[in-house]
Amino acid sequence: MNLVFRNVEKHFGDLRVVEQFDREIASGELVALVGPSGCGKSTLLHIAAGLERTTHGQVLANGEPIERPDPQRMLMFQENALYPWLTLEQNVAMALELQKVNKAQARAQAGLWLEKVQLSGFEDYFPHQVSGGMRQRAALARAFITSPEVLLLDEPFGALDALTRMTLQDVLRDLIHEVHPTVLLVTHDVDEALFLADRILVFSARPSSVLKEFNLASRDKSHDLSDFADLRREILGLLGIRAEHRRDDVFTTEEIAA
Repeated sequence: MNLVFRNVEKHFGDLRVVEQFDREIASGELVALVGPSGCGKSTLLHIAAGLERTTHGQVLANGEPIERPDPQRMLMFQENALYPWLTLEQNVAMALELQKVNKAQARAQAGLWLEKVQLSGFEDYFPHQVSGGMRQRAALARAFITSPEVLLLDEPFGALDALTRMTLQDVLRDLIHEVHPTVLLVTHDVDEALFLADRILVFSARPSSVLKEFNLASRDKSHDLSDFADLRREILGLLGIRAEHRRDDVFTTEEIAA
């Protein structure tokens, strides 16, 4: 499913958040949105999910205007939003049960998807009994179990430690290769965008516009992003961050004084 944003603007009263966003996201493409906090990245996801209306312009999914939520457009937040009174298996199965799938079939499918995110053996655990990374794995399983055509990811790993975040990036990439959804990813992590995306859009501060678009050669990358060092520095520079390359190939970053 492709997404087309046609001259999208979003205002909240006198607050202008997004101005003239005009882009097409091809079917099966993963596009990362990077920019300052409050520049409207999440707002664009909510519009694509059918949770927000545009002030001007429109968003189309396979040529049809988006006017309401649809299970084929799945939105995943930074917070896992699991139901605390349900087990991990029940949480994942709920996505299918809401689509009127038989409960026994839904539970069986949930078990398979929990295995895909390396949570076998934790099916009967409740969210409070497992780590944040494990909860987010369960949230990924719930997002993918319905095989959505569009996946809208709003900082899905932003609250996790660096090691867990990289591990879940690998899990996410494997699931995307299996299901082939169209993906819009909002992230403040430039390395995450470089690792996962086919294309990166860098936004200005509010009211936002696209400062620059970067097309990446391949999604099959390792976490060693040394080949993207110059690109990384350029993106950070657009965001007002100076990156200095040291002899040991480790980057340091600092904000550029206004």
